Amino acid sequence: MDARGRWAGGTTTLVQMGDVTDREPESLKIIRSLQQLQKQAPRKGGRVVVVLGNHEAMNLVGDLRYTTPGEFAAFADSQSAARRERIYEANRASIEVQYRAKNPALTPQAIRQAWMAVTPLGWVEHRLAWSPTGELGRWATANPAVVRIGDTLFVHGGLSAEYAPLGIDEINRRVATAMARADDSAASILFDDLGPLWYRGLATRDPRADPDGAGKPGTAARPRLPIDQELAAVLAATGAKRIVIAHTPILSGISVGYGGRLIRIDTGISRFYGGPLTWLEIIGDRVIPHTAARSP
Repeated sequence: MDARGRWAGGTTTLVQMGDVTDREPESLKIIRSLQQLQKQAPRKGGRVVVVLGNHEAMNLVGDLRYTTPGEFAAFADSQSAARRERIYEANRASIEVQYRAKNPALTPQAIRQAWMAVTPLGWVEHRLAWSPTGELGRWATANPAVVRIGDTLFVHGGLSAEYAPLGIDEINRRVATAMARADDSAASILFDDLGPLWYRGLATRDPRADPDGAGKPGTAARPRLPIDQELAAVLAATGAKRIVIAHTPILSGISVGYGGRLIRIDTGISRFYGGPLTWLEIIGDRVIPHTAARSP
């Protein structure tokens, strides 16, 4: 994009690999920028694809353990205090029951103060926006979990041998259905450790390699094909030559492995991780990693 944030990519296809949200206060600004580019790029013959990440799914279902105060504050407006007060009054009875289950001695005033402390201004608006029927919930649901562009497959976490035979369209259909239902059950494709948002098996077989702290058992605990064999099976099932994945940070830089068939592009570019600023360029069969200097 140009200095004013407008699409400057011409006929380029830009793929953003998900996990825009959480850990830093600028999530909403990044989303607004991506939404703008999604609208502008087609006017110049380009395209912007935002792949669904597990953190967008977490925001939609209300798993906010990585959502920072600054992210909530970005949603606050002049009516936020009154809106929050109305929410509290409408749910006061159930809130008091919930708090007194942990501490029967709490007074109504103490409960109100405690609830307000964990419900910052902007929290209500954030939850409304990220609900399945909210503006950001609908936007995230419309973004694909898996996309093939030319000979390249893009998926946030990875594509396991269990899911690849379903086909891209069916995987995306199941993910969109689960998003629309805010399905956070153990059986949900949104949180399956073999599913496209969470699978790490193409990046590592170490069950401890879980920077999101999801508490999952880890795919290494299950009998798996060797990575090269699973990779071959996934690519054969989808008709792609290569797969690009994110989700599992590799702070040393973009990794192109297995004869160019597996490309890991999550280099921890967020200041939370402090990794190198990188992007991947694909021209025909040429795969070109790039690195930029980080500004102070």
